[in-house]
Amino acid sequence: MIERVVRKLDLKRHSSIKEDLAYWLSKTPQERIAAIEILRRQHYGSSARLQRFARVIQQTQG
Repeated sequence: MIERVVRKLDLKRHSSIKEDLAYWLSKTPQERIAAIEILRRQHYGSSARLQRFARVIQQTQG
């Protein structure tokens, strides 16, 4: 039988936000930028350039 495990934590004392902040503050600015670049590539793709959009408008002859 699987035993249920429950842990209670005081959010004021144990915060993952504080741990995350401490982790990122321990990194150099270059490491932080590299991490942002990885996230950007995951979201937008690996294209080195920004995507451009063009709107084509048909001209009516009158």
